Amino acid sequence: MKFEVTILGSSSATPVYNRNPTSQLLNCNEKFYLIDCGEGTQQQLMKFGIKASKIDHVFISHLHGDHYFGLIGLLSSMHLNGRIKPIKIFAPAALMEILDIQFKHSDTTLRYAIDFTPITTEAPKVIFSNQDVEVETIVLNHRVPCTGFKFTEKKRLRKLVVEKLEEDKIPVEYYPLLKRGVNLDLPDGRVIYNVDYTVDSNEPKSYCYCSDTLADGTYFKSISGCTVLYHEATFLHELLSRADQTYHTTALQAAELAVQAGVDKLLIGHFSSRYKSLQPLLEEAASVFSNTELALEGVTYLI
Repeated sequence: MKFEVTILGSSSATPVYNRNPTSQLLNCNEKFYLIDCGEGTQQQLMKFGIKASKIDHVFISHLHGDHYFGLIGLLSSMHLNGRIKPIKIFAPAALMEILDIQFKHSDTTLRYAIDFTPITTEAPKVIFSNQDVEVETIVLNHRVPCTGFKFTEKKRLRKLVVEKLEEDKIPVEYYPLLKRGVNLDLPDGRVIYNVDYTVDSNEPKSYCYCSDTLADGTYFKSISGCTVLYHEATFLHELLSRADQTYHTTALQAAELAVQAGVDKLLIGHFSSRYKSLQPLLEEAASVFSNTELALEGVTYLI
């Protein structure tokens, strides 16, 4: 089962130095989830060979333009390209008003439906679930209402030890029950214990996306123990006062949070346009949390 994220944009505020505003694409078992949609996202999808038609779910963290200005263009292109299947959007309630007025004044009636779910910042909440993944909001502390998102794999069925099943001539019609952990009484009188013919599946992995926030630890519980944490690291720590003023995080703070939360891996992004080279940001974070990587555009990271 695939569980991986491709970075489409990693800049903060404005596109600069060949970096685009924030956007990511999560692939969970060949289902695609767009996380934020900064300006130029659809061009990034084309650049990296990703079909926009595969995206059925969009998650917008907050209503600063570098996180959603690309959405109206993407939705319009889907319409022009003949999309008819609905798309689910999870975002602050006001985004639907923004989309409606855009389509109203361009006299556009989409060929497909938008299934819109407003999200709030009152408390973490599960906002989506299917057979592959569960999505829960992470309440962040930014200048406007803002949430991150935690994507957690669903526990998979048990794995069959096919060689032993074949050796003991267990009929294949019982395989689905064994995968569900059921013990069997066969017609020939044999009692089949599930643990003798299956092994447990891997523990579910999780991906936490923290877009824009003060590093105040209020969301610590939501990110604790996650497999991969993406955390904004807009500034070097020498600009801590600027980070506090703008409700952002430094690379050092992101790494300290990763240590405290006991995550396996840290990705940092949302880089200020003042940095032509990102190496100092990486070095600062890695000095505290060694398993840190830059969220680089076009790169896919396994979770």
